[in-house]
Amino acid sequence: MADFIEVAKTSELTEGAMKGVKLDGKDILVALADGKYYAAAGRCPHMQAYLSRGTLKGTIITCPMHGSQFDLKTGKVVRWVAGKGFISSIGRLMSALGLAVKKEKPLAVYEVKVEDNIVKAKIV
Repeated sequence: MADFIEVAKTSELTEGAMKGVKLDGKDILVALADGKYYAAAGRCPHMQAYLSRGTLKGTIITCPMHGSQFDLKTGKVVRWVAGKGFISSIGRLMSALGLAVKKEKPLAVYEVKVEDNIVKAKIV
């Protein structure tokens, strides 16, 4: 998939909205934030949760599973894993003991363009 392909119609998204789509077996997140359309990997690089079930504030997407945050403009990690409770405690303990904890990984983001009210992304 190297060409721009349709991921949504502009009428499907309002400001601050996002949706998940599946294209050729790939989960893609499409969002409208700050007046601009974005496309990114649809699953969190931490534990593969569907990002479309998370929250979007501006261009920052928050994973619904562990609170990891990514900037849709760049894919950069804003916060890796957050939260309270047992899972968070285990993660902190593992780090303190020097045990393997999943390393930060940016979110894949894709180039987007809009033509004739169709949102297209270059999925690579």
